[in-house]
Amino acid sequence: MKPGDQIFEDNGLKIVTDIKSFLYLVNTVLEYSDGLNGKGFHFNNPNASRSCACGESFAV
Repeated sequence: MKPGDQIFEDNGLKIVTDIKSFLYLVNTVLEYSDGLNGKGFHFNNPNASRSCACGESFAV
């Protein structure tokens, strides 16, 4: 970790991000799906102007 890094913890999961990346991720929700369409993590970023269908990349 470096000075200025942001640390978040929820349900025992700790996430560390640098301040530059944090500005792109503000209000992002990370969800885990275990449904019929496959399992994995999905990012829901309200700041994204567009994203891919898989939910793993976005543009702001």
